[in-house]
Amino acid sequence: MRDLLQYTACFFAFFSAGFLILATWTDCWMVNADDSLEVSTKCRGLWWECVTNSFDGIRTCDDYDSIFAEHSLKLVATRALMITADILAGFGFVTLLLGLDCVKFLPDEPYVKVRICVVAGTTLLLAGVPGIVGSVWYAVDVYVERSSLILHNIFLGIQYKFGWSCWLAMAGSLGCFLAGTILTCCLYIFKGVGPERSYPYSMRKAYSAAGVSMTKAYIAPRTETAKMYAVDTRV
Repeated sequence: MRDLLQYTACFFAFFSAGFLILATWTDCWMVNADDSLEVSTKCRGLWWECVTNSFDGIRTCDDYDSIFAEHSLKLVATRALMITADILAGFGFVTLLLGLDCVKFLPDEPYVKVRICVVAGTTLLLAGVPGIVGSVWYAVDVYVERSSLILHNIFLGIQYKFGWSCWLAMAGSLGCFLAGTILTCCLYIFKGVGPERSYPYSMRKAYSAAGVSMTKAYIAPRTETAKMYAVDTRV
């Protein structure tokens, strides 16, 4: 059961970290809505803006100004939150790989490997926090901006809604939460399943050696006594 939980958490951690990194460096956090009059698809990301012509499919991208230039609070905060989530998710996934039973890292220390998995789970939980905050904040801000324009009957020719990059960030954050929950809660419950995993390897080896020596010491007197009784019987 513990192996199944580890592999399930590793699966979610791998794809969650990939989703977060992909969402951070793609260009479709905002996309023009279907009710706009544009004949091209405009996508805005955290670092650049791309326009795709609907007729010939030609795609052109323009980078934003330098990171030291003045940007909106939404853009700067989302960048910082997503980069933090990427770093934490990547570190949590690498740490989880070291804690897997199939990886030959500290094979004689199962307790240490369990603690490594718990550390990885905690890191993944922390990675989900800035990821979900940044993506939800960005999506809500886009929705509020569009709703306010519609409410005041202001039409600028193009309106935006949050795109697939934002959805990808949300999915990656939820995956981090799920993987972290499995590692910190479920794995802790099943860490003592099986007699071989209840004690460290060195303790099991010493206990086995002591048991064998005690068995030999206990069997030897009984064997000598049996021989004496056999001799007395012959006499």
